[in-house]
Amino acid sequence: MPSSSARTASRRTALVIGGGMTGMLAATVLADFADVVVIERDVLPGGPQPRKGLPQARHAHVLWSGGVKAIEDLLPGIVEQLVDHGAHTPRIMTDLVSKAPSGQWFRRFSHARHTNLLCSRDLLDAVIRARVLLDQRITLLQQADVLALRGDADRVTGVAIRSEGTERSVPADLVIDASGRASRAPSWLRNLGLPPVRERVVDARIGYASRTYRAPGSTADGFPIVNVQADPRHVPGRGGIITPIEGGRWLVTLSGSHGGQPTGDNRAFLPFALSLPHPVIGELLEGAEPETDVVTSHSTANKRRYYEKAARWPDGFAVLGDAVAGYNPVYGHGLSVAAQSVIALRRVLRRQDLRAPGTARRVQRAVARPVENAWNLAVGQDVFYPGASDQPPTRLEKSLAAFVDKAVDAGSRDPRALRILLDVMSMESPPARLLMPDMLALVCLGRRKPNLEGPPLTEAERAAVTA
Repeated sequence: MPSSSARTASRRTALVIGGGMTGMLAATVLADFADVVVIERDVLPGGPQPRKGLPQARHAHVLWSGGVKAIEDLLPGIVEQLVDHGAHTPRIMTDLVSKAPSGQWFRRFSHARHTNLLCSRDLLDAVIRARVLLDQRITLLQQADVLALRGDADRVTGVAIRSEGTERSVPADLVIDASGRASRAPSWLRNLGLPPVRERVVDARIGYASRTYRAPGSTADGFPIVNVQADPRHVPGRGGIITPIEGGRWLVTLSGSHGGQPTGDNRAFLPFALSLPHPVIGELLEGAEPETDVVTSHSTANKRRYYEKAARWPDGFAVLGDAVAGYNPVYGHGLSVAAQSVIALRRVLRRQDLRAPGTARRVQRAVARPVENAWNLAVGQDVFYPGASDQPPTRLEKSLAAFVDKAVDAGSRDPRALRILLDVMSMESPPARLLMPDMLALVCLGRRKPNLEGPPLTEAERAAVTA
């Protein structure tokens, strides 16, 4: 039986702006504390089909283990549901062949403690959306555009929307903006009389091109992720990844920085793959049959809004997900940050009523922690691309990048160092974990096995491509 405090909280009302991944996860948390309405501008698909306003959905998505654990915590059993629909859960580094930006190939080992979740973005969104909307405490309002926040600089009391050609106000005790990169929160807050929030953009001007292939030979099950990472200190930086997804398919995404971006020309896709710092992705695709045309995207800037540092913040309003910070998709951290941010939201609401003074500000500051971790990882690489930022890399950024290169080198030679490195890359530990004494010892004094000369694909895996 719910406690009296839980029964009181259930009479609260909450609005979530945006029916994407972040919005749906936020709604499932809020439903334990309030009646929830998710306001979505478009019509959401009924199954795993493309969703309007999500251009990055056509490209490879990697949900790192920190994100996998977060969504499983929020929606117990969801990973099994996704696997039942064809998603893969490769073990890192057992089922990953990866070339580091600094050039080393990582060794593979059999005892992995990190797991990725791989599937198309359409499937991921559809399964999570269907699961969340089973909750009768959550209402989905589609084809409704949020025009403004209601209230004042001290408290947001709801939103103004346009729905079916009519404008009206929808009151709420808490409004969550989960509307993604296109969030209009900065202008909404200015209209309430609040000062602008500081922003930072680091744009490496990276372009992406993706194509889906039928998995060649006998590789439909059990083939590893193959990842060739770009080096930002050698421009144009080029990289690519093969991700096995549902339906016996490979989703292949290629990337290139300014002056070396891939195009949407179907005939140029394979030659570009063969031109990467190592041609392994192109070699694996040479006998593969494409199922789709090439799709491209150039919306890859890292953009962060420092809401947690705002001099004033209204009660009743918080911002989550890409509306706070969007990242270069090549690092695969956006979805994990979103899920961890919703965990942070839940942690605050379990301690404090959602309408209490200061709750929204506590949510915003709690959300900043996973955002900061992913931001440091992304910007620590992308800031080195020419013209990526208004200011050149600082001395601190250069020093940290040099240390990360040493940590990567240690990880490519020593499985103990690699496990610590993966704790950070998987969003299970903050970047400061790399500076702990055990990692420093491995970086400075650890075993120095020779670097691998090429991608650590097994003979069986290579044979499977042509089987």
